[in-house]
Amino acid sequence: MKLFEKYIVINYLKNFFIIFIALDLFYVGVDILTNYNTIPDSANLQLLYALFQGMNAVNYVLPLSIVFGMIVSYFSMLKTNELICMYASSISQRAFIRPFVITALAITLGYIGLNSTDFAYAYEYGSNLKKYNRISSNSEDLFLKHNNQYVYFKKLDPLKQIAYDIAIFEVDHTDLLKVIRADTATFIDHYWVLENVTITHKPHVASLNDTGLKTEKVDKLQTMQDFKPKIMDNVYQSEYALSISDGIDALHFFDSQGINTSKIKATLFYQLFFPFFAPLLLVILYFKAPMMGRYYNSALIASLFAFITLIVWSGLFLLSRLASSGILFSEVAILLPIVLLLFTALYFYTKR
Repeated sequence: MKLFEKYIVINYLKNFFIIFIALDLFYVGVDILTNYNTIPDSANLQLLYALFQGMNAVNYVLPLSIVFGMIVSYFSMLKTNELICMYASSISQRAFIRPFVITALAITLGYIGLNSTDFAYAYEYGSNLKKYNRISSNSEDLFLKHNNQYVYFKKLDPLKQIAYDIAIFEVDHTDLLKVIRADTATFIDHYWVLENVTITHKPHVASLNDTGLKTEKVDKLQTMQDFKPKIMDNVYQSEYALSISDGIDALHFFDSQGINTSKIKATLFYQLFFPFFAPLLLVILYFKAPMMGRYYNSALIASLFAFITLIVWSGLFLLSRLASSGILFSEVAILLPIVLLLFTALYFYTKR
């Protein structure tokens, strides 16, 4: 890494983290003041709630901080004449913007990686603490379809991945084949492992000599491959707060079941593509920024850039909500604007 690139990255990261932490704490502070009467009385749970809300705030403040960090860094260097000195040292505009873009892309990819973990469920955990004084909430009376099986769970704990009082009705078209009942079931290695299982086979009686009802008992039974508890819980709640890995599994699973997956697709597109608007907008704003501060009102232009960032962010966020509600296709509401921003950024980059 060249000396000027190292200087730009350090300066940019410093401004980015200051803005990011400030916005994140502001979000958490406003949320706690708004919901102070509903959050748990326990100090430990209050700290956990604040932590989960801070993690949830990352979804909103991280893209803004990426762009705001560049705006502050750029205009600070413009004000101190560092920018014009670098240009006078034969550093091109492309070379100057490259450290910003690479750093912003690294942060964005790191954020997308976080959304592949339980980090994506921070809002749900915080809501559960506020409603139930615990991180997980049990779902009750679930009735779902899995391949040729209809599954009933009396109670499901998605965090512990345990279900209680299970009944599985296995059918062939409209003909009931057997009923499987179990006291508990645990999701282990992509399968549900049922314990204390009773299997009742429905007979096919054509004459009086045919075998009647048959019942057998087994200690354990493995069934329902890749039917993850988190997928079941979110379908029950009509919410799609899924991590990227669980979202991909849910997309494949429900697509194979012939179920509408538009909301799941919208969630995945939002998590995978929406964050890239920040590095792309960063490039566009950079090439529209003044190269000298003497003939421009730098404070006014910086404020205008911040306003444009908020407008673009809110517009894309609105489109993503429309896609999540099924009003617009995810490809049109989320992917298309990002592609347009990409081509616009490439145009400005190659033009210079």
